Amino acid sequence: MLSDLPNRLFDELNRRLPEGALNVPKQELHSLLQAALGKLDLVTREEFDVQTAVLARTRQKLDEMEAKLDELLNPEEKP
Repeated sequence: MLSDLPNRLFDELNRRLPEGALNVPKQELHSLLQAALGKLDLVTREEFDVQTAVLARTRQKLDEMEAKLDELLNPEEKP
C-alpha cells in the first residue's frame, strides 16, 4: 500500500490541479514522500500483529496471576 502511495498521489494531483500546474517530476515526488514517511515512527503490520499477540498473552498471564493472588489472600471466599 505505501509503495503505491507516490503513484496514487501523483495521479490524484494531476486529476485535481489545472493542467501543467504540477511541475514536480514523479520520481522527485516519490523521493520526497519516501523521505517524509521515513521520518514517521511507523511499524509494519507484521510487527504490530506480533506485539498484539504478545500483549494478549501478557494480559492472560496477568489475569491468571491476579486470580491466584486473590485465592491466596481470600481463601474463605472460594465457592
